[in-house]
Amino acid sequence: MPLLPRRFERLRAVLDRRMGDLTLLLEHVDKPHNLSAILRSCDAVGVLEAHAVCLPGRLPTFNSTALGSQKWVALHRHESSTEAIAALKAGGFRVYGTHLGAQAVDYRCCDFTGPTAFVLGAEKWGLGEAAAAAIDQAIVIPMAGMVQSLNVSVAAAILLFEAVRQRQAKGCLPSHGEGLAAERYGLLLFEWAYPEVAAWCRREGRPYPALSPEGAIAEELPRGVRLRC
Repeated sequence: MPLLPRRFERLRAVLDRRMGDLTLLLEHVDKPHNLSAILRSCDAVGVLEAHAVCLPGRLPTFNSTALGSQKWVALHRHESSTEAIAALKAGGFRVYGTHLGAQAVDYRCCDFTGPTAFVLGAEKWGLGEAAAAAIDQAIVIPMAGMVQSLNVSVAAAILLFEAVRQRQAKGCLPSHGEGLAAERYGLLLFEWAYPEVAAWCRREGRPYPALSPEGAIAEELPRGVRLRC
C-alpha cells in the first residue's frame, strides 16, 4: 500500500525534532521493562539513537512498555563501556555518568546544551569501575528520602527532559531538521517511510530512490519490491 501523505508528514515532523547530539549509554540495563521505558523516553524527547552494553549472553529485549519506540530509536550495542565511552568522546560528546562519588555534582548544575551523553548503570550495581573512571563528569539526582537512587528509567527521563529544558531555554532545540546532518536526515526519512524497500536497496548495494514532496517513491521499482511499499 502506498504511503499516505499524512503519514509521511507525521514521519517528517518527528524527524524534524530528532537530536543527534543527545544520547544515552546503558550499562547492563537488561530488564525489558526498564529498557523499554528508557527508549520510550528517548523517543518522547527526540533522541535519535541510544547505546547499550549488555551482560554476556544477553540481548536487548522489550515489552509493551516501549509502545513500539524501539522502531524509532536505534539501539547500538557495544562490547564494553570503555569502548563505547571512547567512541562517544571521539564523536564530540561530553559524557556524564550517574555515579555516587566524591566528584559527583548535582545534575542541575551542568550544561547539557552541547553534545551530551548520559551513562547509566543497572539499579542494583550502578556504573562499573571502568565506566566511572572513563566519564567526563559524575552527576547525581538529589534524593530527599531514605532511598538513595531512582529507578533507572525514571533517572534517564529526568536527565533527558532536563537537557531538553535547557536547550529550549537557549533556543537550540531543533524543529526543522537542524538536529541532523542533511544527508543523514534524508536516509532516515526513507528508511522510516519504506523500511522494506530500504532493506532491499541495502542488500542490492544501491542508493535509496528519491522521494516526491508527498513522500511517493519517484522511481520505477521491480514489481516484487513495489508490493512492499
